Order: sequence, then structure tokens, then C-alpha cells
Amino acid sequence: MPESAASSRSRSQRWIPLLLLVLALSDLRTELRLLADQLTLTSVIFAVRHHLLAVAVLALQPSLWSHYGSRRRRVNNETVDSP
Repeated sequence: MPESAASSRSRSQRWIPLLLLVLALSDLRTELRLLADQLTLTSVIFAVRHHLLAVAVLALQPSLWSHYGSRRRRVNNETVDSP
């Protein structure tokens, strides 16, 4: 029984990486426009220093997706998606 509760809890938290990605990109919106207009080392350093949390969220997206993504389990040497 606790296993199904943990499974439903992990399914309900799959939106967290997507929300963090949207918030990070919205925070970096102006900086990304400036970088697209003219990419310089100074502008990249400014963007990273003044939006450190947003850059960290973008850098950690693969880890977030693997942590909150679909859980996989092994059954008889086969990988199966959890319900």
C-alpha cells in the first residue's frame, strides 16, 4: 500500500521541472534577447552573475527530469514503466 502512495505522489510532482524551466526562462528573457542580439563574453558573465539561480536551474534540468520523470523498475531482467 505505501508503494502505491509513493507512486501517485511521484506522478503528481512531474510538473515541477517544467515549472522551474518556464520560470528560469522567463527570468532570463531579457538577457537571452540581448545575447541573441550581440553575444559577448561580458554579456554572458553579466547574465550568469545576475541570474545565478535561473542559470543553475537550466544547468540542472537533466537531473531534475531524471529525478521527477517516469520511474522505471526492473522485472525479470526487463525495464518496465511503473504504473
